[in-house]
This record gives sequence, structure tokens and C-alpha cells, in this order.
Amino acid sequence: MTADREKACEEFRRLLDIMDELREKCPWDKKQTNESLRKLTIEETYELADAILSGNDEGIRKELGDLMLHIVFYAKIGRERNLFSMADVLNGINQKLIYRHPHVFSDVTVSDSAEVEKNWEHLKIKEDELQKPVLSGVPSSLPAIIKANRIQEKVRGVGFDWEKREQIWDKILEELTELKKEIDNRSTAGIESELGDLLFSIINASRLYDIDPEAALEKTNRKFIKRFNYLEKKTIAKGISLHGMSLDKMNEIWEEAKKNDQEDHLENL
Repeated sequence: MTADREKACEEFRRLLDIMDELREKCPWDKKQTNESLRKLTIEETYELADAILSGNDEGIRKELGDLMLHIVFYAKIGRERNLFSMADVLNGINQKLIYRHPHVFSDVTVSDSAEVEKNWEHLKIKEDELQKPVLSGVPSSLPAIIKANRIQEKVRGVGFDWEKREQIWDKILEELTELKKEIDNRSTAGIESELGDLLFSIINASRLYDIDPEAALEKTNRKFIKRFNYLEKKTIAKGISLHGMSLDKMNEIWEEAKKNDQEDHLENL
């Protein structure tokens, strides 16, 4: 065992000991339940996602620690209720990883990562003795974009997918045409339905081209915020209110912000 591995095991044991102490002696930690921790865990997960998108390695380290604490906390509660222990949690994931990676731990051969993912979904279905529906494992509380992406990944695992990824663009054009019809008909319900279909198809395209739709949209959000902040600062510097500025003038400064982004991108290449 390497020194780093030994240190990691030592620190993990220390975290388990600390959790035992906190659960026994800290009033706040003593009263926590799975339900009270749930919201905090979601918040910590998003903070980790923010650190990843920002390229903040130190932030990633810190947020991983926070998530590790939550995992240990849930396992502690499970042990107190005589339901499961941290050893059960770790054994479960170890067994799952070995079972779902037969190309590593057995004699199965795969050609690429896409085949690995396909086998993963097949094995998930096979290991379920009750043969639950394919989509039963998609959490209902997932954000819509992530949920759509996961649904598409699930059904791909059983072969329900486009033969060629280029086919998705015809589907997107079809959904766009249907959306335009509902807009012409001024049907609010129809517009909502067709807009949802269009978004679902666009998310499908991102999956087919190995792009994380959530990450892509978040990067666009941040880009928009950066450019709009530039626009706002420019107007303030000139003693002008955005409310009193024409759209043409706003667009002129907006293009200036885009140009600055492009120049920054070239400098970082």
C-alpha cells in the first residue's frame, strides 16, 4: 500500500470517529435526520458542480470533503437504525463496480466507451430480480434537463436510439415546424407541449454528440451574465441608464462585449 493510500485510509477512519463524536455530543448533529440532510446534500452537490465548471481545483477539493461528510452522516444514521453500516455501503458499491465492469474484472471484451455504457445499462436491468421498468430508476426530483438526458441514456441501453446521430437534426426541424404551427394557432397548451418536445430533442442531440446539456447551458448562462455585466458597466461609466438606452445602442455594446470574449479566448489558446 502506498503512503498516500495509507494516509487516505487513516483520514477516512478519523472522519468516522469524528462523526461518532459529533452524533453523540453536538446538539445540532444529534437532531439531524435523512430528511433534514437531504436539502443540504443537494446544495453541496450544486456547489461542487459550480467549482467544477469554474475550474476551481481548491473548491473541488473542499466540496468533495463536504459531500464525503454527508455520505458518512447518512451511513451513521443507517447504523443507528440497524439498517446498514458504512461497511455495507462500501461493500455494495464495490460489488456493483466489479459486476458492471466485466471487461475489467472478467473476460468480456469491449471496443470503446460507448459499448461499456451499453453493457452497463444491460447489466443494471439484468441484476434487478423484479425486472422493473427501464425508466423506473430515473429520480422524479431530478432537474428537467438532467432528467431528460438520463431518460435518453436509459432507453439507449436497451437499443431504443437513433441508428445514426445525424438523424436527430431532422427530428429537431420537425419539432420546430410543429412549434411554429402552434404559435400561429396561438395555442398556449400546444406551444408548451411542442416547446417541450423541441427541448427534449435538442438535449438528445447533445447526448448524441457527447455534450453535457446542463454544463453547456450553464456555460452560456455565465457567458450571458459576463456580457450583460459589461454592458451595464459601460452604461454606468457613461452616466446613462439602461432604461433610457435604445436597443440598437445596447446591441452595439453587446457586440463589443462579444468581441472582447473572442479576443480573451484567442489569448488563452
